[in-house]
Amino acid sequence: MASHRRPKQPTRARVTVLTATAAAAVALSAHAASAAPGGPGKDEVKAKVDALYEEAEQATEKANSAKERQEKLEKEISQLQDQVARGQEELNQLRNTLGSMASAQYRTGGMDQSVALFLSGDPETYLEKASTLEQLTGKQVEAVQRIQAKQRSLAQQRQEAAGKLADLDATRKELAEKKKASQDKLAEAQAQLNTLTAQERAQLKDDDSRASRGDGDRADLGNVKVSGRAGAALEAAKTKLGSAYVSGATGPSAFDCSGLTQWAYKQAGVSITRTTYTQQNDGTRIGRSELQPGDLVFFYSDIHHVGLYAGNGIVLHASNPRGGVKYESINNMPFQFGVRI
Repeated sequence: MASHRRPKQPTRARVTVLTATAAAAVALSAHAASAAPGGPGKDEVKAKVDALYEEAEQATEKANSAKERQEKLEKEISQLQDQVARGQEELNQLRNTLGSMASAQYRTGGMDQSVALFLSGDPETYLEKASTLEQLTGKQVEAVQRIQAKQRSLAQQRQEAAGKLADLDATRKELAEKKKASQDKLAEAQAQLNTLTAQERAQLKDDDSRASRGDGDRADLGNVKVSGRAGAALEAAKTKLGSAYVSGATGPSAFDCSGLTQWAYKQAGVSITRTTYTQQNDGTRIGRSELQPGDLVFFYSDIHHVGLYAGNGIVLHASNPRGGVKYESINNMPFQFGVRI
C-alpha cells in the first residue's frame, strides 16, 4: 500500500528557500562571469572608446573641410550663373541692335547677305571668314565683333559653371561619407560604453572631471596673463568649460575642436578659418617652448585636433563626446606645433 502513496510535496517555506538559493547561485554566477579576466574592464573599454573618438574626429574634420568647400562652390556657382544670365541678356540686346541695323539697311536699299546669314543661321562658322567682315559697314563690324566676344565669354562661363557643378556633386558625396563615418565611430564608441555598468560610466565621468579641474589648477599656477587677442580668446574659451562636444558644432553651447577655437577667436574680434587643416595656416607656426596662453596647439600627425594653450603645459580644448570642453595635459596627445594668431 505504501508504494502507491503520492510523494509528499515540499512545504511552501521549503520552496521559498530553494528558490532563493537558486536565485543567489545564478546571481553569483553572473557576477563571477562579469568579473572574469576575459571580460573587458573599465580601463579597457575607456581605451577602446578613446581610440574610436579619435577616428570619429578625423572623419569630422574631413567633413568640416568638405562642408567648407561645398559652401564656397555654391557661392561661386551662384555668381557664375548670375553672370551668365546677365551676359545672355547683353547678347540678346547686341543681336537686337544688329537686327535694327539690318532692318534699316533693307529699307534703304536691301540687306547685305552677310548680315542676313549672321542673323538667321550659324554665325560662328560663317564669321570665321575675314572676307565676311569686309562686306559689312563699320558699325556692323563693331556690333558683330562685340557679339562674338560675348558669345565666347558666355561659353567659357558656362563651361566653368559646369565644372564647378561637377566638383560640388563630388564634394556633397564626400561630405555625406565623412559624416556617416564619424557617426558610425561614435555609435560604436557608445556601444562600448554601454557594456559598462551605470556606476562604471559615472566613475569615468568623475575621473574626467577631476582630471580637468586638476589640470585647470596647474594652468592657473603657471599662467602668465596675456593681453590682446590671444588672451581674449582664451578667456572666452574658459567660459565654455564643461560644454558638450558635438561633431560639426561651432557654438555657442556645443563645439568640436576647431569649432571651439574658431568661436573663441571670434569673441576676441578675430576671424579664423573653420578646420584644423586651414587653421594651421592662420598664423605664425611656433615650437612648444615658445607657446604662450591663447596660442593654437595642434596634435596628431594628420593635424586633426586643435586646442588653445592655457599655460604650464595645459591645453583647453573640446576633447570628445565623453569629456566635452575641458583642460588636459599637453602630454596626453602627440603634439605637433603651435600657431600664434
